[in-house]
Amino acid sequence: MVRWELDPARTALIVVDLQNLFVEGHAPISAPEGPLILERMNALATTCRALGMPVIYTAHVLRADLSNIGQLDHIFPVMREEGIISANSEPAAIHPGFKVGPDDIYLEKPRFGSFTGTDLELILRTKGVDTVILGGIATNVCVETTAREANHREFKVVFLSDGTTAGEYADAGWGTLTPDEVQKATLTIMAYAFAEVTTCDDVTSRLTAAQA
Repeated sequence: MVRWELDPARTALIVVDLQNLFVEGHAPISAPEGPLILERMNALATTCRALGMPVIYTAHVLRADLSNIGQLDHIFPVMREEGIISANSEPAAIHPGFKVGPDDIYLEKPRFGSFTGTDLELILRTKGVDTVILGGIATNVCVETTAREANHREFKVVFLSDGTTAGEYADAGWGTLTPDEVQKATLTIMAYAFAEVTTCDDVTSRLTAAQA
C-alpha cells in the first residue's frame, strides 16, 4: 500500500460535509459516530491551521429552488419532499460544533464529490497543493467520491480511517449493511486503488515532524 510524503507546504485538509444532517439529530441519515468524527476532525484541523495548511470544509447543498437537483430528484425524492440539503435549511448547515478557522475555505458542492461543479481544483492548484487529506461523512459516499475525483486529477490522497464514518444501509436486495461493514469495505477499496489509508494521529505526527 502507498504511503505518501506529507509536506505541510503542499498539503491541504478537506473536511467533507460535517453538516447537521449527517452529524446528528436527523435519524436515520445521521451517522451514529458523527459527533466522534466531528471531534477528531476539529483536532486535526487545529493542527493543520497551526502548520499554515489550507483547511477546506464542504457542504452538500442544492439551490433553494432545487433547479440543480437533477437525477437526485429520482434517486432521493426526500431531497425535494423535505428539502434536507436545500440552501439555508437547518439540516444543510455546517454543524455548530465544527470549529471554523478565520482562514478556512467554505465550499458548497451540488453533488457527492467535492470537485464536481466547484472550483476546488483551482483553489488547490493555486495554493500549490498536490496532496489532500480527507475526512468527514459519509465514508462511502461523499468522502469516497471526493477521493476518487482527487485521485483521477493526480492528487495524492490520504484517507482517514478514523476520521470518516457512515450509517447503516437497509436491505436493497443483498442484505443490510452495518456501519462497520461499510467502513471495512470502503477503506479496503481506497487502500487498494485510490489512496493511502491511515489514522488522524498518524497524520498529525507526520505533519508535525515534517515541519520541525
